[in-house]
Amino acid sequence: SAPTMSSVKVVDLTHRFGDRVVLKDIDLDVGDHEIVAVMGSSGAGKTTLLRCISGLIRASEGTIEVDGISVLELPEEARCRMGMVFQSSALFDFMTVGDNVRFGVERRRFKLDSAQIDRKVVEALERVGLADEAAKMPDEISGGMRKRVGIARAIVLEPAIMLYDEPTTGLDPITTYAIDELIVEIRNNLGTSSLLVSHDLASVMRTADRVAFLHDGDMIFLGKPNDFAKSKHPAIEEVVRKSQALSL
Repeated sequence: SAPTMSSVKVVDLTHRFGDRVVLKDIDLDVGDHEIVAVMGSSGAGKTTLLRCISGLIRASEGTIEVDGISVLELPEEARCRMGMVFQSSALFDFMTVGDNVRFGVERRRFKLDSAQIDRKVVEALERVGLADEAAKMPDEISGGMRKRVGIARAIVLEPAIMLYDEPTTGLDPITTYAIDELIVEIRNNLGTSSLLVSHDLASVMRTADRVAFLHDGDMIFLGKPNDFAKSKHPAIEEVVRKSQALSL
């Protein structure tokens, strides 16, 4: 059969923690070069969905494919196709910015010599606008810069898909805007698909091609951002109302 052009394909994904069903029969696909944002009420299962897709937790039921590889059957191989950007940036505070980015490349053991690795690290830092910061330690740079280092560390591995967990949490509006621009730029320049968990509607409206909304473990909306903002579902209306209150 002809390959479907979707980088991520989730079918009938159900996940339980003990007796509690956190995700129920979720179907989601992320098309080639597409940015899909996952929003939801708090505790709705957004991060759990991202963790199931990344293979950090093993989904109870269903199938998840990334770049055509089953996450449940071949988690290591699937993980090689993904770049993860964590909410906390998760940098090693005892390593320089450059070494943080370098670490992933060395661990992945591309068949590269030291000079080639150095070149990849410089390129990744240039892409996120941090070419001059390689020698600094994480505690010497701002939160927004640390987020960029986290993104550089993910893109240096040349992933087919980027997974972002709340990439703008705790950042001021100007820095948030810059990170949003960077997410779109990476998609445009590197051709990656992206799945983005966010609670920031303004951010989602700027970056996403489609929005998925989780409520009590069900996906109650999947569609264009403009349709999302007009939805009459009470849980979605609440998110829209809160974001308008914040931006006034």
